[in-house]
Amino acid sequence: MNCRIVDMRNKDVVNIKDGTRLGFVSDVEVDTTTATLVAIVIYGRPKCFGLLGREDDCIIDWCDIEVIGEDTILVNCTPKRHCHTRKCGKFDGFLGSFLR
Repeated sequence: MNCRIVDMRNKDVVNIKDGTRLGFVSDVEVDTTTATLVAIVIYGRPKCFGLLGREDDCIIDWCDIEVIGEDTILVNCTPKRHCHTRKCGKFDGFLGSFLR
């Protein structure tokens, strides 16, 4: 099965270790020197409808992906060690700028 990166945005990511739903693919990381896909990125969930920013993003290495199906991507990882905070943009959380 061939899959575009755009098609991956509609796939639900599920951790097979504990069955938790991590979210949808929001972005990918590509190694530009070798032209290989390195990781998928799942943006953190919004806090208080996005007014207080977002939770940490979840970075899942490509080697941790077990199966890419029609609707779901199954991963085998510990998400806590793969979480990073995304750089806050200008409009990332309305009240976020006031609380910093």
